[in-house]
Amino acid sequence: MAGYKEIRGFDVQSKSTDPTPYAQALADNPYGGVWSSGGAMGTARYTHGGTGTLTAGLAFGGDPGDISNCETYDGSAWAEVNNLNTGRNGLFGIGTQTASLGFGGTDGSNTAKTESWNGSNWTEVNDMNTARRFLAGAGTNTAGLGYGGYVGPNTAANESWNGSSWTEVNDLNTARNDLGGAGTQTAALGYGGTGPGTTAITESWNGSTWTEVGDLNSAKKAGSNSGTQTAALMAGGQSAPGPNIAETESWDGTSWTEVGDLSTAIRSNKGTSAGTNTTSMSNGGGPPAVTTTEEWTFSGINPATTPAVTYSDAIVGDMYYNKTTGQIKTITSGGGPVGTWASGGNMNTARAYLAGFGAQNSAIGASGYAAPPTTPINNVELYNGTSWTEIAEVNTGLNHRAGAGEIGTNGILVGGGTPATSPRGKDIVEKWDGTSWTEVAEIGTARYGIAASGTNTAALGSGGYDYPPAVNTGKTELWNGSNWTEVNDLNNARHYGAQAGPSTAAIRVGGAPPPAAAHTELWDGTNWTEVNNLNNVRPGILAGAGNQSAMTVAGVPNATPTAYVENWNGTAWTEVAENATKRQSLAGSKSDANSFLIFGGKTPSPGYQNATEEFNAPEFQIKTVTTS
Repeated sequence: MAGYKEIRGFDVQSKSTDPTPYAQALADNPYGGVWSSGGAMGTARYTHGGTGTLTAGLAFGGDPGDISNCETYDGSAWAEVNNLNTGRNGLFGIGTQTASLGFGGTDGSNTAKTESWNGSNWTEVNDMNTARRFLAGAGTNTAGLGYGGYVGPNTAANESWNGSSWTEVNDLNTARNDLGGAGTQTAALGYGGTGPGTTAITESWNGSTWTEVGDLNSAKKAGSNSGTQTAALMAGGQSAPGPNIAETESWDGTSWTEVGDLSTAIRSNKGTSAGTNTTSMSNGGGPPAVTTTEEWTFSGINPATTPAVTYSDAIVGDMYYNKTTGQIKTITSGGGPVGTWASGGNMNTARAYLAGFGAQNSAIGASGYAAPPTTPINNVELYNGTSWTEIAEVNTGLNHRAGAGEIGTNGILVGGGTPATSPRGKDIVEKWDGTSWTEVAEIGTARYGIAASGTNTAALGSGGYDYPPAVNTGKTELWNGSNWTEVNDLNNARHYGAQAGPSTAAIRVGGAPPPAAAHTELWDGTNWTEVNNLNNVRPGILAGAGNQSAMTVAGVPNATPTAYVENWNGTAWTEVAENATKRQSLAGSKSDANSFLIFGGKTPSPGYQNATEEFNAPEFQIKTVTTS
């Protein structure tokens, strides 16, 4: 082997067993957090303010009874220090244990009061411009930000603090209260809350404007929060609808990841936790008020760091000789082409021609046809990664609708039809906030068999048809959260087919002009461009990805259901592992090509389906090197 290595110019290691690639090591020991018990607070409270770090924290104000007292934490015990000048709850705190700012809240009515802490005493300083409670904030006691909250209705108001006075600056995009806040005066994050209906919306502040970024995995409000614009934490709170939760989510600057739960799931309305997304704490909660403190620390292998030494010789690209089996092997990357299918929980109502949106562990299956007679149903179900639960029904039962949304707690349903009315196509759009469905602005052209993708605030709808007469359309419309705007048409007018990706970079594939089409088109925010066709022509297909560069399609021609699955690599389609049940007119999530969900649909026998299948692709593969 030494001679071979020297000739070939790269290392072939000798091992008695296959190594563990870093990706697998990470899966075995994921980078997740652990909550542990801390010292009990001196005063039971909730809806209070909190600042500082895990070992130097501050808690002040709160409920019940508009508390004024203040406590410091040294990492093991709480100690009483000087009180606020005005007892109140629903306030927010920013800063450190020795230099904090507490602002807003209620002392019987909404207040704009602001107090500054110097490590010994609280001093009243200039009020906010807008009196409010249950707001959020970011920054320090000399350079801060206060945003959102409740003034009567919810508010999107945002104010900047310069150490002596507040100035109104640009509002949040979504008015809400009970939201989380983290970051600095010029780089802040606002997430979750009630606006109305519990929301998962996350917004990022650049010092001038707020921009919507990746949503929380589940809608929630009134949790504890800490961190920065690129590394934040939200723990506990209340979900949609209502129950208190123990969930913790960590933000990496791009997306939220569910990590270890709080020990106590009955806690909501906690104070702002102290610290970062790697070392933090959560204290108090209620009602009823508690004194509990929990401390947060991360464990496991950090995927953002260089692989640990023990795995440095077992990463993608390496080659080695397994002396036990006598084989030369290499470690290759995984992804969509090497994925497998497994059964998930069955839907409660078998159905076809339904709409779907969301992610593999948070998906919506809505409306469609149940068993004959073919009358559209109103039923909606939510998937949590294991099982389906019936939730609030849509206002109008339709078939052949399209869904858009990244998770099952917010999204929209677009268009659709009914077999009993003429014209058959509908322009109805319904928006889901995690609690209820609301009819919003209609799409410009009534149609069914439309495809859609994006979110409930930024979506794209394309194609579809209506009859009589049966005319395909290439019309494309853009949704901004309030209204639809007609933009450039598809190059190939068609109905059915699939679409995925954000409203600025989508992919549209397949459909039925008729006959069935294999067309693939990419959307760049302005125009559609034709690219390489599918390998298998089919009209009734389903998209399962979130972007243009990685898309899996489960396909089914209307006449003969199949189980074809193809993966898009940005240039061409590749056939990959087929799903177990051949079916047509099914729905699914639109997450990415490595984790994908399909559900419902129809087969010639026994007919309407309730089966769910989940697609997962590993991070890596170990392959035997062969020669010929």
